[in-house]
Amino acid sequence: MSEFKFKELGNYLLTLSKDKAKNKFVSVYLIYGEELLYKKALDILLAAVLPDKSLRTLNYEPFEDTDKNIYEIVEKLNTFSLMPGEKVIAACDSKIFYSKSDTESILKKAEEAYADKKIKKAAEYVVSALGLLGLSFEDVCRADGKAKLKLNNTLNEKKWFDKIIKYCVDNSLTLSAPEGNDKVLQKAVEKGFPKGNHLIITTDRVDKRRGLYKAINKNGIIIDCSVPGGQTRSDKIAQEAFIKEMMRNILAKAGKSVDNNAYSAMYEMTGFDLRTFVNNLEKLISFVGDRKKITIEDVRNVLKRTKSDPIYELTNAISERNIEDTLFFLNSLLSSEFHYLQIFTAITNQIRKLLIVKEFVESSYGREWHTGVQYNKFRSSIMPAIQEHDSVLLKQLEDWENIISKDETSDKRKKGKSKKSKLNSTDLLIAKNPNNPYPVFQLFSKSERFTKEELLDSIEYMSKADLRLKSTGQNPKLVLEDVIFHICQKHRG
Repeated sequence: MSEFKFKELGNYLLTLSKDKAKNKFVSVYLIYGEELLYKKALDILLAAVLPDKSLRTLNYEPFEDTDKNIYEIVEKLNTFSLMPGEKVIAACDSKIFYSKSDTESILKKAEEAYADKKIKKAAEYVVSALGLLGLSFEDVCRADGKAKLKLNNTLNEKKWFDKIIKYCVDNSLTLSAPEGNDKVLQKAVEKGFPKGNHLIITTDRVDKRRGLYKAINKNGIIIDCSVPGGQTRSDKIAQEAFIKEMMRNILAKAGKSVDNNAYSAMYEMTGFDLRTFVNNLEKLISFVGDRKKITIEDVRNVLKRTKSDPIYELTNAISERNIEDTLFFLNSLLSSEFHYLQIFTAITNQIRKLLIVKEFVESSYGREWHTGVQYNKFRSSIMPAIQEHDSVLLKQLEDWENIISKDETSDKRKKGKSKKSKLNSTDLLIAKNPNNPYPVFQLFSKSERFTKEELLDSIEYMSKADLRLKSTGQNPKLVLEDVIFHICQKHRG
């Protein structure tokens, strides 16, 4: 029926809004190209087809893996909805257009996902590539099996691939050959679905020679969200123009602007990595608070390129209640010969910090904090209260030390001054470095993911786990995994 670019989606929906016909939306939509864009297009289209959010929860069903779920998708499309109104089935991040010739680019995407700590996503790409080539996990564990991937031995030089294969095996992921799935879906599209039923496919790539693509083009709408990905001068100009357009839209909504030096520094850091660029821009918007302009100094303060601390990555994932990432970093640390008690201590300290923040928020010092506080407000109004809180706490600790050492000799009291310097490094302080308030702001934001009761429960659970680690002879990895699941899962009741 029609194919148009992402930027024309708004005009398409505006035209439909003037159409009084009951079934004005077509039966099938294909949205392909840049991941961030096709996901945004999906959200926009869903809001138009199912404007009632309460119905959307009942009449919308997304599937994450078309290869495994193709027959169920077709069955759902041919089943009438129990609820009134439109019904939408989505094949999200579909790999149905992938072919053997795509394996090199698929594995490159897997490596990029691994670098972004999206382990599950990386595993899905690897599984797709192996399925296309008819290789098993056992095959690629051997040198001759890796050679069949024909990637000039690059995989032999990088550990990420072996780690992802181990992740796939540990999580019992299965391989499937997707060849033929496009034919199944093509027949369903050509046959048509009951009125009011719609299929939306999102994918990063398409093959316009395939019968499925032609069937969708004939019976539905195709939305092109692609951006030139080459290295030619014209491609780079198009990429930067697209980045700037996205940046202008985001800044306009936030009421912000960015100077040229700040933009250049951001683009130099990320290149054409749309997701990272947008994430960095959102961090900067939060950082500047009520200030209107983002400067090069802001970029340097917030977006420094530093070597990742693996312990920090673990505790950050714990704070985000991200089980998948936390387990991945746990395995990485253990394989790098970090001692299990060192890891356990880091987890314990992070939960204690979150609990201290909760105690602060409930105290008279924390009356200014609430969910959604902007960074600028935090820095000007809440950081002074945190510093006062920490100062009072240090004075109390010092008084306790003086009471304990009141009968000591003068020489020992002099040594008590060194105790004071040790007190300044106590984990009970919220802001050890008050001159750098942004990490403290992030800690407060992450604490919102937990209730105080959950943190107290986690402390008690870790106390029992500490005994298990030190006295029962149980496998430390299993004990740590149990702790992670207990902390990260959402508790009921």
